[in-house]
Amino acid sequence: MALSLDRHAFIDIITRGQGEIGGVMQPAPAGLWGMSPEMLNLLPGYDPDVRKNRAEAQQIMKMVGYGPDNHLKIKVTVRDIPYYRDPGVILIDQLQQVYIDGELEPVDTTNFFPKMMRKDYSVGLNLQGAGDPDQTLPLLYGCGSEFNRNNYCNPEVEKLIAQQSSELDQEKRKLLVWRIERKLADDDARPIIFYSRDGTCLQPHVKGLTLMVNSIFNGWRLEDVWLDK
Repeated sequence: MALSLDRHAFIDIITRGQGEIGGVMQPAPAGLWGMSPEMLNLLPGYDPDVRKNRAEAQQIMKMVGYGPDNHLKIKVTVRDIPYYRDPGVILIDQLQQVYIDGELEPVDTTNFFPKMMRKDYSVGLNLQGAGDPDQTLPLLYGCGSEFNRNNYCNPEVEKLIAQQSSELDQEKRKLLVWRIERKLADDDARPIIFYSRDGTCLQPHVKGLTLMVNSIFNGWRLEDVWLDK
C-alpha cells in the first residue's frame, strides 16, 4: 500500500500545491527535526519515481496471490468530514493501481475515535500532529500507547526513542531521530502521506494573538488577546 502512494497528487488536489512531503517528523522549514528531501527519497515508498514504486508493489501483490484479475478488497475507514473523506477517495484510487479495491467507509465523528481506539478497522486514514520527538514518537509509535492506532511495537525503536530523549547534543539527537524514521519506514508503521499548509486570517483590530506555526490547533489560548475597537 505504501508503494502505491503518489504524495504529490494528494498535495496538488487537497491543498492546491500548498503542502509538503515528509516522514513522521514535520519537514523543514517549519519542522526542526524533519529529514531533507534527499534523505526522504531514500526511504521505502518515497522514491519520486511513482511508476517504479507501483511496479514493485504489483510484484509483491502477485507473490501473495493477487493480480489484475484478482484484487484484494478492503474498507478504508475515515471520519465523515471533507478533510478526511477527500484524501480517502484519492487513496482508494491510488490503491487500485496495485490491485487493491477499497470501499470508503465514512464514520460519524462520535463513533470514529472510539472505533480507532478499539482498532475496529482494516485500513484507516487519519490525521496526526507532529512536534518534538519526545511528543510525537512515544505517543504515536510507542508500545502500548493509546494513540498507537495500529499496535506497532518494536523493542529496537523503543530503545532508540529513549536514547534520543536523553541526548543533549541536538545534532546527535537528530541523527537518532532520523534513524528512527528509517526504521519506521522499513517497518511500514503507519505511512505518512503529506503535510498540509494552512493560513490564519485576522481582523486588524485583533491584538495580542500568538499563532503557532506547526499545528492545526492554533492559538486557542486567548488570555492575552484584546480588541482595538
